Amino acid sequence: MSVIDITRHHTLDHGDAIATAEDLAKSLSERFDVAYSWNGDTLTFKRSGAKGKLTVEPTLIHVKMELGLLFRPFKGRIEQEIHSHLDGLLEEGK
Repeated sequence: MSVIDITRHHTLDHGDAIATAEDLAKSLSERFDVAYSWNGDTLTFKRSGAKGKLTVEPTLIHVKMELGLLFRPFKGRIEQEIHSHLDGLLEEGK
């Protein structure tokens, strides 16, 4: 199993950090057909061949995703998408 593990520091208030995480989840859902749901401050997502969670903490957003065999070739693209999306959203929130 291949793992994507990304942590970003932020200075957003809690509501804006949650909104940022929601925007990222929507983007992943649209681009990679990922289903997601919230449980407190943790967003879990999955689809056939991929699963993970995104946790919103007071100063961190942490994304951990496990990719199955079929998604391994797309790891770089998925990782780049997450980095790019978080960078853009966190920059807007400053």
